[in-house]
Amino acid sequence: MAPLRFSANVSWLFPELPGLSERLHAAGRAGFEAAEVAWPYTESPQALASAARAAGLRLVLINTPRGDHEKGEMGLGAVPGRQAAFREGLEQAVLYAKALGCPRIHLMAGRVPQGADRAAVKGEMETVFVENLKHAAGVLAQENLVGLLEPINTRITDPQYFLDTPRQAAAILQKVGRPNLQLQMDIFHWQIMDGNLTGTIREFLPTVGHVQVAQVPDRGEPGSSGELDFTYLFQLLEDEGYQGFVGCEYRPRGDTVEGLSWLRSYWDRRGHPRTGQ
Repeated sequence: MAPLRFSANVSWLFPELPGLSERLHAAGRAGFEAAEVAWPYTESPQALASAARAAGLRLVLINTPRGDHEKGEMGLGAVPGRQAAFREGLEQAVLYAKALGCPRIHLMAGRVPQGADRAAVKGEMETVFVENLKHAAGVLAQENLVGLLEPINTRITDPQYFLDTPRQAAAILQKVGRPNLQLQMDIFHWQIMDGNLTGTIREFLPTVGHVQVAQVPDRGEPGSSGELDFTYLFQLLEDEGYQGFVGCEYRPRGDTVEGLSWLRSYWDRRGHPRTGQ
């Protein structure tokens, strides 16, 4: 069984450093081989690509743009009336992905419009999402890229988010029926919405293209105290033959590098040759 490969989500890790480039360098020094960035759009793709190269990292995941952040938008994939903006954002994401050599883009579904009843708009939003995803799959296929759907929990993190359970995401992927669209499994969100992680992981892992981790309920390091036993979960992912990256998308409780003791322990157990601290 191959050991898991981890990527540093530099939108979350190393908050003590100001910019994405500095955070990429810190991730490289900490021993990571890969990184992910939620929204890279504040910096030029060339500058980010150069920083990643210098840090010895490959970029493995970015998100599509949020949309109008001041209006509370958090992605546009399923938002009625925003189809043109979603397609523009997708083009921007593809431009960045190509410049960064990044193979995966999280296609953000977005939120139920303010004041709307979730049940009343669900059908329309799903229809919009399916149409946008079919379009996206075609665009991504031309560039040999993969699109990911990530359910985000509506109990703690984002009560208005449209896509909130693995089952809902899997059903939408089935309707779209394109091989280059896959599930993004954030174990933090899946535990909060559904629990039953062993069964859920085994059921959905064949369609998972990327995994992310954080402790529940406070989104700290996997090694911090909380509901989840990551030694067990990492072993489960290995046993099930997961080949992708595991993104560290959590909120460090203190210094990021000190908080990586859980990952250094994993690397030591698995005989991982690594540079850095």
